Amino acid sequence: EVRLVESGGGAVQAGGSLRLSCVVSGLSFVDYAIGWFRQSPGNGRAAVSCMRGRDGTTYYADSVKGRFAVSSDNAKNTVYLQMNSLKPEDTGVYYCAATYGLPAQTMGAMTPPFHGIDYWGKGAVVTVSS
Repeated sequence: EVRLVESGGGAVQAGGSLRLSCVVSGLSFVDYAIGWFRQSPGNGRAAVSCMRGRDGTTYYADSVKGRFAVSSDNAKNTVYLQMNSLKPEDTGVYYCAATYGLPAQTMGAMTPPFHGIDYWGKGAVVTVSS
């Protein structure tokens, strides 16, 4: 059984930091791209950052470049999203997702209904207050 389990969400003031974790089980990390998608109040779900397990290549949405960083610990089957200089517009539910065999850029460009996503986590709530 494949599972993606997010943790690390919470409430923080603008300018603060949070680190999200996604523990992946039941699949071979090197064969997948793992991504973080955000669903904000009143907006659709969109990719924030992705990482290809095979070569570590990454994707970042323009809105988070320079503030967010994705990384992985393959020994722990965990992908992290370090979020710095948080803004109120970063508020939302952050979902971890996995897609087989695609580059990080391709995963980052996916749009609803996300036919290319193979697995989703249940999400972690991030609230940034002004």
